[in-house]
Amino acid sequence: MINLMGSKIRIQFIITAFVSISFVNLMGQDKALSPRIANYVIDVVLDTSAKRLTAVTELKWKNTSSKPVSDLYFHLYYNAFKNSESTFFKERGVPRFLTQGIHKECGWAWSNINKMTDQFGNELEGSMNYLSPDDSNPDDQTVLRVILNQPVLPGETQKFTLDWEAKIPRTMPRTGYNKEFYFFAQWFPKLGVYELAGQRFAKEDQWNCHQYHSSGEYFSDFGNYEVNITVPQDFIVAASGDLFGQSKVGESRTWTFKVEDVIDFTWATSPHFLIQEDNYKDTKIKMYSYAYKEDMGSRYIPTLKNCMSFLEEKLGPYPYPTISVIDPPIHGMYVGGMEYPTLITTLSFCFFPKGLKIPETLIVHEFIHQYFMQMVATNEAEEPWMDEGITTYYESRILDSFLNPESSAAELWGVNVGSKEYNRAEYMSSAHPKIASNAIKSWEYNHGGYGEIAYNKAAIWLQTMEGLLGIELMDDIMKTYFQTWKFKHPGRQDFINIVNEKVIEQRPESFPDGMDWFFEQVLYGTEECDYAVASISNEKRPSVRGYFEDYRNCEWHSSSDDKYISKVLLYRLGEVKVPQEIMVMFEDGSSEMHQWNGLERAYELIVPGYKKITSVQLDPHRKIYLDNNFVNNSYSLKTEDKGVKRLSAIILTGLQHIAESLTMFL
Repeated sequence: MINLMGSKIRIQFIITAFVSISFVNLMGQDKALSPRIANYVIDVVLDTSAKRLTAVTELKWKNTSSKPVSDLYFHLYYNAFKNSESTFFKERGVPRFLTQGIHKECGWAWSNINKMTDQFGNELEGSMNYLSPDDSNPDDQTVLRVILNQPVLPGETQKFTLDWEAKIPRTMPRTGYNKEFYFFAQWFPKLGVYELAGQRFAKEDQWNCHQYHSSGEYFSDFGNYEVNITVPQDFIVAASGDLFGQSKVGESRTWTFKVEDVIDFTWATSPHFLIQEDNYKDTKIKMYSYAYKEDMGSRYIPTLKNCMSFLEEKLGPYPYPTISVIDPPIHGMYVGGMEYPTLITTLSFCFFPKGLKIPETLIVHEFIHQYFMQMVATNEAEEPWMDEGITTYYESRILDSFLNPESSAAELWGVNVGSKEYNRAEYMSSAHPKIASNAIKSWEYNHGGYGEIAYNKAAIWLQTMEGLLGIELMDDIMKTYFQTWKFKHPGRQDFINIVNEKVIEQRPESFPDGMDWFFEQVLYGTEECDYAVASISNEKRPSVRGYFEDYRNCEWHSSSDDKYISKVLLYRLGEVKVPQEIMVMFEDGSSEMHQWNGLERAYELIVPGYKKITSVQLDPHRKIYLDNNFVNNSYSLKTEDKGVKRLSAIILTGLQHIAESLTMFL
C-alpha cells in the first residue's frame, strides 16, 4: 500500500508540472484580486480502504512585513479529532451520534507532516513543535510551529515542500466520511496569517494561528490553489474552483482543480453524485446531490440566482467563474450548512414541507458568506459577528426581497413568520440574551449564547442601525465597507470607521459625532432595549382661576372652547438608549408624528388640540428591531388583542429549531 501511494504521488508530480506550465500564461495575464500571500499546489491521493490521505504540498509564502520572519505557524485541523482531550472536544464534548461505531472502526483522525524542506534543501521537520496559544492544553496538536533554517526576508517569497498524510475522521463536525461519502474541509496543513503591527488587534508583527475551537472557524491569507485529487475511478469530485481536467492513473482518476484569490480549498467525493448545472450570467452553477435529492435543485438554484442578483446590486458582482452547491446525503448531514470558497453545503430532508423555508434560508445564508468571510476575510474565531451577524442581516433582506416578507421563514398551518421576525424571536426567546456581548472571541462563549449573540443579536442591531439611518445610507455604508475591504482582513474598528465617516457626512443634523454611542451599547454592551407606552389621558382644558390682576380680586374664567390637553406617558424600561418616533392617532382617524430622544426613564408628551388621542404607537415603522417587546410599544383606549403574531413567531421558532438542530453547523 505504501509503495502504491508513492507511485501515485510521483505520477502526480508529472501531472502537476504539466498543469503548472499550462497555468503560467493565464496567471500572468490575470489581474490579481488579492495579495496572493500564501499559494498552494497540492497533490493528494485518497485511499478509501485505509481511510487516509497521502499528499505533497508545495507552498509559496510571501513575507509582507518589514522584518525577517524566522518561523511558520500551521493549522493541523484534523488533530482536533485525534482524541477526546483536544480543545475542540473539551469545549464541545464528543457527540455520540457522530461517533457511533468509532471504537469498532477507530474513526478518530490525525494529521502529520512527515517531511518538510525549504527551497534551499534544508530539512525542517526536526524543528517542529506543537503549541497551544489559546488554552495551553498539552493534548491539543492543532497548531504547529516550524523554525526556519533561513528566515524569509522582507518582501521575499520562499517555497516550502511538505510531505504529509492524514487519517480521515469518521463523521466529525464539518468533515470526514460515512459510507461512500467523503467531505474534506480544513483537511491539509494550512498556514496561519502573519499580521502586521496595527492590523486588527496586532500590536506587533505576529502570527495569528488559533487552535481549532468548536465555535468559529478558519482565518487564512489569500492565494491561488492548484489541487490534483486522485480518487477511485468511479468517484466524482466536487471542489472549490474550476475543474481543469481529468486523467486516468491506474485504477484511479486524478481531478485537477484551480482557483485564484481565495482563502481556502475544500472538496468532496462520492460515486453517487448527480450533477445539475445552470448559469447566472458568467458564473457556472453546479449542484451535487444523490439521486433522491435531485428535485431539490428546483428550490436551490432559483433561490441562489436571486441571492446573487441581490448582492451584485447592493455590494458588487461575484468575481469567481463557478459556485458549487453540495446537498449531502442523509448520512453526510454532519457537513451541511457550511461555506467555503466557491463551494457551499446545504441540507434537506424529504419530509421538509415547502412552507418551511430552511433550504432557501440555508443556501442564501451560505452564499452570502462568499462576500463576508470569503472576500471580506474577517477572523470568525476572534470576531464572529463580523461574518455571521452581517450574513444573517442580509439573509433576511434577501429572502424578503423575493419571498413574501411576512412568510419568508415559514408558512405553515395558516401561521406565517418572516425571516426578520424569526431571527428576532430566536434571540428574544433565548434563555439569557444578556449572557455575552458581540465583542468576545468565539471560544469565550463558555456557557452558551454563541448562536443567539453572534448571529441573531448582531443581525438585529444591524437592522436597527438601518432603521435609524435609512436604507439608502445603510446600503451606502455596506457597499463602501465591502468595496474597501474585499480581499483584505478588516476588524471591527475598520467597519465602525466607515459607518462614522458616512453618517457624519450624510446625517450630521441627527448624529454629528457618528455612531460610537450606538456601538458602545449594542456591540460592546449586553443590555437590552425596551420602550413602552404607559398611558394616555385626554382632559378638557381647565378653567382659569386665581389672582391675576391684583391680590384683591380672585378671578375665574371659564373655557369657552372644546380644547383638550392630551398626555402620553412613555417609559424606557431597558438600558439601551435610542431615538424614538411616536405616532399619535386621534378620534377622527388622523395622526401625527412626534420625536423623542429616548434618554429619559419616563417622558411625557403633551399634545394640546381639539381632538382626543385614541391610541399611540412607539416606533410605528419597526425601525428599532432591537426592542425586545413590541407588544408594549402600543397603547389604545379601545380594547384589542395583542401578541398573537409574536406568539406565532415563538411557536414557529420552536419548530424551526427542531429542524435546524439537524443542520448542526449553520
